[in-house]
Amino acid sequence: MEGKWLSVLEFATYKNKSISTVRRYIKAERVKFKEENNKYFIWVKNYISNEKSEEQEILELKLENERMKKEIRFLTDELTEVKMLISLYESKEMNQSKLLPDLPALPREI
Repeated sequence: MEGKWLSVLEFATYKNKSISTVRRYIKAERVKFKEENNKYFIWVKNYISNEKSEEQEILELKLENERMKKEIRFLTDELTEVKMLISLYESKEMNQSKLLPDLPALPREI
């Protein structure tokens, strides 16, 4: 028989139940259990671990790292563009160039 003995906490997490519910299951003998050193263990047949393998975690981290590098490149380019635009708008040369026409003076008399 393929399976695994899980502690009460592990079983509760695995089945997404509260610890008190798991204890009621044990008391009502709704689950196959054993007691070792005053601790209960519940048998789960065909146990499939929810934990990711180390290789899978490494792969996911590498993919996340690549995604973040691309995002950093994009944001760096955007920041460079914004800095350039700010410097253009703030420069006196821009105001003196022919690109922006001289605005008429504001009338003082109304």
